[in-house]
Amino acid sequence: MITMDLMDTVRAKAKARPQVVAFPEANDLKMVKAIDEVVNGGYCKALIVGNINEVKDLCKTNGIDDSKWEYIDNNDEALQEKILKKYLKLPNIVYGEKSLKRRMSDPLYFALMMEAVDEVDVTFAGINSATGDIIYAAQTIVGLKSELEVASSVGIAKLPNYTFSDGSNLIAVGDCAVCPNPSASELASIAISTCDTIKSVTGWEPRCAMLSYSTDGSGSGELVEKVKMAVKLASERRPDLKIDGEFQLDSAINPDVALKKVKRESEVAGKANILIFPDLNAGNIGVKLIQTFGTADAYGPLLQGFKKICSDCSRSAPVSELVGNILFSIVRAGDLKDE
Repeated sequence: MITMDLMDTVRAKAKARPQVVAFPEANDLKMVKAIDEVVNGGYCKALIVGNINEVKDLCKTNGIDDSKWEYIDNNDEALQEKILKKYLKLPNIVYGEKSLKRRMSDPLYFALMMEAVDEVDVTFAGINSATGDIIYAAQTIVGLKSELEVASSVGIAKLPNYTFSDGSNLIAVGDCAVCPNPSASELASIAISTCDTIKSVTGWEPRCAMLSYSTDGSGSGELVEKVKMAVKLASERRPDLKIDGEFQLDSAINPDVALKKVKRESEVAGKANILIFPDLNAGNIGVKLIQTFGTADAYGPLLQGFKKICSDCSRSAPVSELVGNILFSIVRAGDLKDE
């Protein structure tokens, strides 16, 4: 049973291991308010990348003390040369030197290059950029983990009117924001990424259910076979993780239903704390059903699958959501250093 509020747990973990976070989109009032909160809380060191005067003026106008923030001018030629020299030594880079120099005029790309060469621990953006743009930049500059095939996302839903078998009202869901129609192999990568992310930010032992309209062969067809193959591949790649399926939703989370439908031993059936949807159609619909009819609060989505922690936020996100996502990112970056 989870005895502490999730965000209390995350705040405690972040404060124990503060990280350096690059903010390439700090020319936004909501973003500077969020930065103010996480810096004053002792959760991170803030590195502001971009138009220094614009951000300083925004802080001054709104009474925000930025004296603890560090500012980086991404058009500083000496600094560009320093970061570029280090970046070009990395293996498997996508762009050539001339192309990289052009991209360094974009604060997002500059921040990601700093992260790639370990000058910062997290890049946090999204208030002014589309999710697809951030994912593309992160894939090309930071890159995906070698064992993974695709970037994805995970969210955590808090359901005030539902209690799971472990006494919690929290469930993790993925991928509901990024990968439209994953192959079986990509779906396996999404499950693995999600287990690692959730373990990092919550401390849970992941019990990951791969969802379908079929439970253990009760249905058939191409869509079911994809999920079955994903379970097989995920288990082969990461036998240390509890990933099982294919399960219908009720078989995944309800012990009584699982007892009737799953005629074998399973460490996941009926007690899943992670749900993996088979595609973005199902994931998006599922999350909106949870939020609308289940009146769930949502944390995330958190981007995953990259070599470093690259974070996105909704352009409509309130300050509280920005703060939460920054804290999640700090915790994940701290755990990444232990791998």
